[in-house]
Amino acid sequence: MSSPFPRSRRLALAVLCAGMLMIILDGSIVTVALPAIQDDLGLSPSGLTWIINAYLIAFGGLLLLAGRLGDLVGRRRMFVAGLVVFTAASLLCGLATNQPMLIAMRFLQGAGGAMASAVSLGMLVTHFPEPGERAKAIGAFSFVGAAGASIGQVIGGILTQAVSWHWIFFVNLPVGAAAALLAVRVLEPDEGLGLRAGADALGALLVTGGLMVGVYTIVETNRFGWASAHTLGLASLTVVLLAGFVVRQATAAAPLLPLRMFRSRNVSVANLVQVLMVSALFGFQILITLYLQNVRGYGPAETGLALLPAAVMIAIVSLGLSARLAGRFGERDVLLAGLALLVVAIGLLTRLPADAGYVVDLLPTMLLAGGFGLAISAITTLGMSGAGPGDAGVVSGLFNTAQQVGGALGVAVLSTFAAARAERLLAGGHDRAGALTGGFHLAFGIGTGLLITAFVLTAALLRRPETPAAEEAPVPAASPAA
Repeated sequence: MSSPFPRSRRLALAVLCAGMLMIILDGSIVTVALPAIQDDLGLSPSGLTWIINAYLIAFGGLLLLAGRLGDLVGRRRMFVAGLVVFTAASLLCGLATNQPMLIAMRFLQGAGGAMASAVSLGMLVTHFPEPGERAKAIGAFSFVGAAGASIGQVIGGILTQAVSWHWIFFVNLPVGAAAALLAVRVLEPDEGLGLRAGADALGALLVTGGLMVGVYTIVETNRFGWASAHTLGLASLTVVLLAGFVVRQATAAAPLLPLRMFRSRNVSVANLVQVLMVSALFGFQILITLYLQNVRGYGPAETGLALLPAAVMIAIVSLGLSARLAGRFGERDVLLAGLALLVVAIGLLTRLPADAGYVVDLLPTMLLAGGFGLAISAITTLGMSGAGPGDAGVVSGLFNTAQQVGGALGVAVLSTFAAARAERLLAGGHDRAGALTGGFHLAFGIGTGLLITAFVLTAALLRRPETPAAEEAPVPAASPAA
């Protein structure tokens, strides 16, 4: 069957999809290797958290700046630079022999991922201006993101078990190099507005610094306590940095995030709901991996296969079912249905036994996780509906940023509470498996509470899509690793 696109645009779509695949693949491939990395480098639970959060914070904190710089220096140039940075950082991650080097290179990976991701959808729209072709191209782009999340966990497990965890990063090298070289040849060049038009570097520094300090504060509460001078001082610094970011956006001539975006109820509530939902789901992804390997004794490859049903269900539902259900019942009802499924999915894990059987105790959660496929499509449409044609790029960037920030906060909060609960149970005489499982119970309970809060906010505050939705098709948010 012939492709609906001319050859030049097929190549352009392939390059953009390859870049997306590498970035999404990396997000899920690392998860399964975390216990092996922890054992090899001797990481503490808080150190392990930073393997994930260094990437998420850099990605989320720099997305808006990268998008703006893409407008100024040219999107193709920014996309290629992002691929080069991501690929070089992947090589250095694979060569890392200690915690500081790996965490620093994960931050650099996140920066490269932000550079490439921030402009990829804009280039896709440019290369496919006709609405019908654009819809097909976005469908292919979304499918690659979902597929990358699905296969990343399996590939990560196989590479970690068959060779070593270092190879989960080396696998990016041929993909990144090929994509960067082809991008120069097949993507249409664009000049950009020029750097004189202004980029809010100070705003990016404030929001990224605020996120890093905030996550560090949460992770280190196990060591210093919630009421310590260390925790309260850093929490105050977090507030100052993030408040400074808000003030900067209100006064800058070319802000990264115009505050007028939040005048739309749907934009504001949808982003808050997404932060809550993604926090619970990213935390689930990390903690269930640690449970399977540290409590149940699964190997990396077994863990990847155990998680595969969740990723496959999310891909199937988001690509095949969610649009049809939204057309019949409306996005708000589909979002509520997705959140309800997720509440049950994570809620089931609060009673997970230390000797759980996969089919009885874990598979139901993996299958119900398909609710995320319903929820993410619906919430993107609802949030984007509050943006006019001139604001679609900014609102899309805000959505992707909220997704990464939610992931970082979820990993930090849920992992911190799980570790603290496990330590108390160990001190009280519980065996290691029982103590770890008890910590996971608390974390999954918190995740369930976050999802219930998201459900209530959706039911009470979200409206049907606002009028601007008809003017411009919504731009999908980046697919999460889950």
